[in-house]
Amino acid sequence: MKTIDLLIKNANILTLDDQHSRARSVAVSDGRICKIWTESEPSIDDTYINSDTKVIDLKGATLLPGFIDTHNHLLMYSQFRRQANCSTPPNRNIPDILEKVKEQATITPSGEWVLGWGYDNTLLEENRHPTRMELDEVSTDIPILIRHTSSHFAVANSKALEIAGIHEDIQDPPGGRFGRDDHGKLNGVLYEFPALSLVQASIPTSSVNEMASLIGEATKDYLAQGITTSSDAGVGLDFGITEFDAHLKALENGNNPLRMRFMVLHHLLNENGPFQHYSAKQLDKEIRDRSNNRATLDSAKLFQDGSIQGLTAALREPYYTEQETYGELLNDQEDFNDELLHLHNRGFRIAIHGNGDRAIESILDGYEYILATNPRADHRHRIEHIQTATSNDLDRMRALDVKGSFFINHVYYWGDRHKRLFLGPDRAKRINPLADASKRGILYTLHSDCPITPISPLFSVWAAVNRLTMEGDVLGEDQRISAEEALRTMTIDGAKLNFDEDNLGIIEVGKLADFAILDADPTTIHPMKIKDIQVMATFVDGELVYESETTK
Repeated sequence: MKTIDLLIKNANILTLDDQHSRARSVAVSDGRICKIWTESEPSIDDTYINSDTKVIDLKGATLLPGFIDTHNHLLMYSQFRRQANCSTPPNRNIPDILEKVKEQATITPSGEWVLGWGYDNTLLEENRHPTRMELDEVSTDIPILIRHTSSHFAVANSKALEIAGIHEDIQDPPGGRFGRDDHGKLNGVLYEFPALSLVQASIPTSSVNEMASLIGEATKDYLAQGITTSSDAGVGLDFGITEFDAHLKALENGNNPLRMRFMVLHHLLNENGPFQHYSAKQLDKEIRDRSNNRATLDSAKLFQDGSIQGLTAALREPYYTEQETYGELLNDQEDFNDELLHLHNRGFRIAIHGNGDRAIESILDGYEYILATNPRADHRHRIEHIQTATSNDLDRMRALDVKGSFFINHVYYWGDRHKRLFLGPDRAKRINPLADASKRGILYTLHSDCPITPISPLFSVWAAVNRLTMEGDVLGEDQRISAEEALRTMTIDGAKLNFDEDNLGIIEVGKLADFAILDADPTTIHPMKIKDIQVMATFVDGELVYESETTK
C-alpha cells in the first residue's frame, strides 16, 4: 500500500460490487483507491500516514461511487440557465410566459436575441403552443425564440423568422415542419430539429471562451448532485464545431472538473463535416490529447424520431387522442442503414435517439444490418430513451447485444399525460420497461436528459424505484426495480456502457477515487424519500470538488 493521501473513515460504504459488499473505511493514493476496511476505525501503520494525509470522519454518512449520467446536455443546460424560464410551473399560461420574455428583454444587450426555454404546451391553460403573434406583442424589432421543454420544438417571433429567411412560401424540411394557423399562415412554431435549426443557425454564436465559462458555471450544479462523469448527448447539435471546441476549452482551462464523454452529432462526422475523414480512434485521440485525458469520445449521435409529448415520436399504433397521427421516422431506412454502416466501419460506437416503438424497430433494423454486414464483438451500440420498447424490441436488443439508456424521469413528468393524451393507459404503463430489460440481462442506464428534466441522479433512482407520476399514480408497478439496481444503473452499469468499468463504477482497490457522499442510505431509507436525500460532498480523483454548506 502506498502513502495515503486521503482516508475516509466511519462511513457507510456501498461498494455496489457484484457481492453487494459493504465497508466502513477507504483510503486513496494518487487518485485511486488503495485500501478498503470493514472497520470504522482502521488500524494503519504509520508508514502509510503522514502530515499531508487528509482524514475525514463521515460519522456514519453514506459513501458510494460517483454518479455517472450517460445522457444529458451540459452545454445546452449551461446556456438555458441564462435565458428566460418559461416552464410550468411557475408559468400557468401564455401571458405568464410573455411576462418572463419581457423581463428577459430588459436585461438582454442591444442587438442580441431574446431567448427562453422550457414551456410545455400540454401544461398551459391554453393547451397549445404560444405563437409568433403573441411573441410579437413583446417586440417586433428584437428577434425572440423560446424552446419547448423537450427541446424538439420552439416558437419564434416575426423578426426571428425574417432574420432566418423563413417566409410564407417556405417548404417543410425533411423530418420537420413549420406550424401554420387555420389560414395557412406561419404561426412561428417550429417542429423538430430540421425546422428549428434554420432559425438556430441565425442566432449569433457565443465565443468558445464564453461557452467554456458557461459550462464551468453549470458543472457546479452537476457536482452538487454527486455526478462525477457526464456524457453530453449532443455535441454539435445547435452550434456545430464551436460546441466541441468549447467543451475542450472548459476542460483545458480547468473550468470543468467532471470526467466528460462526447456524443458527437453525426453531421460533424459525415461528408463536409470537420471530422469526415476521422476514424473513431483518431477522434478519440484528439479529444484525449486536447483535454489532458479528462474527456473521451463516446459515440456518433443520431436521431430517428422526435418526442412523444410533441406527437413526433414514431409509433406503430396511433396516438391515443390523435387517431390519425403516428409520428414519423426522420430517416429513410435504406439511407439510414448506409449511414450507420459508414460510421460503424470507421469504428464509431453509435447512439441513436428512439422514443417511439416504430423508431426503436427501425434502429434495431439498422443495427441488425450493419452487424450482419460487418460483425463487431462488444460494439455496445446504444438506443437513447427507449420509451415505448415492446417485449419483442427488448428481445431483439438482447439478441443483437444492443445497450440502452432509459429516460426514466418521463414517468413522473409526463406519465399522466401519456395515459390521457398520448399513449393511453395500456401503453403508458409500459414506458421505460426497466424490469423487463433487467430480466433479459440487457445492459442499460438511467439518465436525466438535463435540461429536459433537472439533473439529479437520486431523483432518477427514486423514479425507477417508485414509478410515481406527478399526480400521484403508480405507472407500471411491475416495471419497478430495487434501489440497489437503480443505483447500479448510474454507477457500475454507467461505467460499463462507457467502456470504463476497469476504472470506475464500484468501490474497489485500484479504481479511481470518484465518490458521492450522501446523508442517508438509498437502500435502507423509505423508497419515497430517496429523492430527498442530500449530497454532502463529491470527490473526483480523491479531490474534494463539492461540499454542501451544511457540512462545511
